[in-house]
Parts: sequence; structure tokens; C-alpha cells
Amino acid sequence: MSKEEKRGVHMIHEDSQLGEVQIADEVVATIAGLAATEVEGVASMAGNITNELIGKLGVKNLSKGVKVLVTDRSVDVDLALNIEYGYSIMKVSEKVQDRVKSAIENMTGLEVAMVNIRIVNVNMGKEEK
Repeated sequence: MSKEEKRGVHMIHEDSQLGEVQIADEVVATIAGLAATEVEGVASMAGNITNELIGKLGVKNLSKGVKVLVTDRSVDVDLALNIEYGYSIMKVSEKVQDRVKSAIENMTGLEVAMVNIRIVNVNMGKEEK
């Protein structure tokens, strides 16, 4: 594999007889995004303008609002969230941190060192049509 192809891909298992298992950063980010949106009180992930436009076109980007840094066997996760009005930011954030950490560690075997959360917006509810 060239250096360009290896960027963003990390080996999580190697067996001399069977081969190796590699995981891309995008996969870790998708796991984190899905786990975060499962928490009650999280309205959605917040993304940049490109991600918002892609979302409006109907294309699901499950890693929007997620940044991961994978080093050796450790992961740092940064999440940007939109939260529902009326929920405790601290309680929702703690649940998101626990859920994301658990999901990544259980699915990949990587250790999650930190899960940083940035609340970007408060969703005031659906507009009636």
C-alpha cells in the first residue's frame, strides 16, 4: 500500500496466518455519529455547510459533525451536536460520551481516550406546516 492509501486507515488486528484487519477513520467517525444520535435529547449532528447541503439533497453523511484522531490503539473524538430544547446539556453530553466510547471500543477494539462535545445549536422544535 502506498503512503497515500494508508492515511486514515489503521490496523486493529494482525494474524500471521489469516492476515490483518484495518479500519478507516471514516468508519470510526460513522460509529461515533450513529452512537451520538441514538441518545435522547440529541437533535442531530452539526456539520459544515458542505455537509448541510449534501444532507438537503438526501445523501446521508453519518460522520458529519465528527472528527476523529486515531493514534496507535487510541482514539480522540470531537463531536458537534444540535441538542433538543428542554434537555439538560450536561446529562445529554455525559450520555453521548458514554455511548460513543462504548460503541467505538466494542466495535473496533480501539481504546477511546477522550470524547469532546461542542453544542452548536438548540433545536426549538419542529415548525408546523
